[in-house]
Amino acid sequence: MNIDSDFVMTINGQAVTSENTQPVYNPATRSVFAQVPDASKSQLDETVKAAQQAQGLWRNTPVEERQAAVERFADLLEENAEGFMALLTREQGKPRGGAEWEVFGSATWLRAVATQRLPDEQLEDTDERRVVTRFTPVGVVGAIVPWNFPILLAIWKIAPALMAGCTVVLKPSPYTPLCDLKMVELAQQAFPPGVLSAVSGGDDLGKWITSHPDINKVAFTGSTETGRHVMRSAADTIKRVTLELGGNDPAIVLPDVDAKAIAPELFWAAFQNNAQFCNATKRLYIHEDVYDEVRDALVEYIDANIKVGDGVDADTDLGPIQNSMQYGKVQDYFADCHSHGYQFALGGEIDESAAGWFVPVSLVDNPPEDSRIVREEPFGPILPLLKWSDEDDVIARANDTIYGLGATVWGKDLEAVERIGSQLEAGTVWLNEVHQYSPFQAFGGHKQSGLGCENSLHGLMEYTNWQTITLNKLGSQVEQ
Repeated sequence: MNIDSDFVMTINGQAVTSENTQPVYNPATRSVFAQVPDASKSQLDETVKAAQQAQGLWRNTPVEERQAAVERFADLLEENAEGFMALLTREQGKPRGGAEWEVFGSATWLRAVATQRLPDEQLEDTDERRVVTRFTPVGVVGAIVPWNFPILLAIWKIAPALMAGCTVVLKPSPYTPLCDLKMVELAQQAFPPGVLSAVSGGDDLGKWITSHPDINKVAFTGSTETGRHVMRSAADTIKRVTLELGGNDPAIVLPDVDAKAIAPELFWAAFQNNAQFCNATKRLYIHEDVYDEVRDALVEYIDANIKVGDGVDADTDLGPIQNSMQYGKVQDYFADCHSHGYQFALGGEIDESAAGWFVPVSLVDNPPEDSRIVREEPFGPILPLLKWSDEDDVIARANDTIYGLGATVWGKDLEAVERIGSQLEAGTVWLNEVHQYSPFQAFGGHKQSGLGCENSLHGLMEYTNWQTITLNKLGSQVEQ
């Protein structure tokens, strides 16, 4: 299969185009390099109907056969890894290292989830009665994928849904549709027609999916604001939803850290994937005793080691902002900082004449707690550094947000690290490490950072309904 061209949708196992198309941009050049189908409502209806028909057979397929198919999908992805990595860099902008991590990580995820099971729970088995709770597939899943990790976050939805016995209709982001369309096209070698389909399009397609009466569940990753719209749209049909939404992750640095040693960890906690990462550190609270030292160590590390550029260049560490909409949002945060006179420890000026949507790594030096750069989620390489002195105060500041996705604490005093970490209101709290994920770890947000869970058996359950079956063994003997 040619990974680099001929981008089509997959409906009922067949390659399908559409009357209308949408452009795809290379963010490093701002130029259009591909066109993808823009699905019509009737094409979505056709896709959902095929998924419904396939689901009846797929749910009754032995779990061992479903496992073998998912593992075959992983093999296919790895066999075509070079093509997917190159395409991911072109459409998303991330450098080779990030693309490699995402593609091979996705294959690893597929294989791990394929081993997960939800056995029946026998609650009672007596001479009189047997009571069993089992997990049945929820049905057709609409999986809506963001543009920051288009392959991996698609797999986070596809793998558990298929293992649970559901069928999947995948909608990639209109900004990064190419890898997802090719991945689903490739997957037809592993699955029966209709089990895994993909349709591409914009906001209208997303609304049709979330409101479709024959889609039983929506799994969505994206902004909190869009997540609210998904919930509203799904409400009319009481659709099951899993929402992985935005974050404003705090990191708290204790006064006993080694500034130079910790600087690389803090940098990548904040700027992995050019900070286009829901779980990126977005507020860095540094104890006043080591604030200057840590700030200066960060600046030194960035100046000496980090290059922003086109992801195809071997020496690039951070790529561009992925799309013009997000680039405009990031520009607005820079403008807001300048308008209020906040000081930058590094960066602060965007070269708008650059070939791509490039933004320099920028550190804002101790802005006010009520500033936009502290309260909101920039989703770009601009990070506020903030001073703290009192433990209770910094915990309160860290928790004072509508978000609750992740958090980190850094320090040599492990008792203090754990004490602070246990009080943070977030779905994942990393202590002296960051971005440690596993298919076997539950992942989800508190507050307005999400609803439901991904990964682990808890995530697998999200694609099922609970069903309790009771059998009165003496029923035939009951007197009439």
